[in-house]
Amino acid sequence: MKEENYKIIDEDRVEKVSKNILDDDFLVNVAELFKVFGDSSRIKIICALLQEELCVGDIAAITKSTSSAVSHQMQILKQSKLVKTRREGKLIYYSLKDEHVKKIFKIGCEHIEEL
Repeated sequence: MKEENYKIIDEDRVEKVSKNILDDDFLVNVAELFKVFGDSSRIKIICALLQEELCVGDIAAITKSTSSAVSHQMQILKQSKLVKTRREGKLIYYSLKDEHVKKIFKIGCEHIEEL
């Protein structure tokens, strides 16, 4: 890594923060999580799943999208561990995996409302 010249103003603060900053690999994972929230189609799906457990066809109707497009988005949400599934016969129902997903969504909405 290339060494840079920095004009450090407060060495104690720089040292303290540098010791406590999160690991780069962990931060990459956090960035990947937030990328999932960066798509309005997925946000609309999450908003729907906040209210009810739903199957792909119902999500497609609610979001005015195709079942194929919804299935693709559900794969991404499932791989990111944001949704869980439940099978009932031939149908697969999706719901939010845990309270963290709800909290992230709610905090995002609160932030937008404050702007």
